[in-house]
Amino acid sequence: MQGNKNTYNSILGKMIVTKEGKRLGFVKDTTFETKSGELINLVVKDSTPYTKNLNLEKTSGGELLIPYNSIIAIGDFVIVSEEDLI
Repeated sequence: MQGNKNTYNSILGKMIVTKEGKRLGFVKDTTFETKSGELINLVVKDSTPYTKNLNLEKTSGGELLIPYNSIIAIGDFVIVSEEDLI
C-alpha cells in the first residue's frame, strides 16, 4: 500500500469487507506504533455475527481488531484478505 495516501478521517466509518464480499463491520479507529507511526490494527465497530466467529484479537474494551497487514485495498470499502485474519 506504499504510495497510496489515505488520511485518518477518510478511513473512519468505511465498511470493512473481505475480498469474497463478506461484511465484517466498520472502521472505528486505528492502532499504531507511537515511535514509528506504523499502523498496526483497525478497530472494528458494528461487527457482524460472522466477524465475531473469527478468532480476532480484541482491545481491552472487547473491540475486535483487524491487522493492518491484511488490508488489500482502501477505496469505497476497506478490503481485507480473510486468509490473513485466521
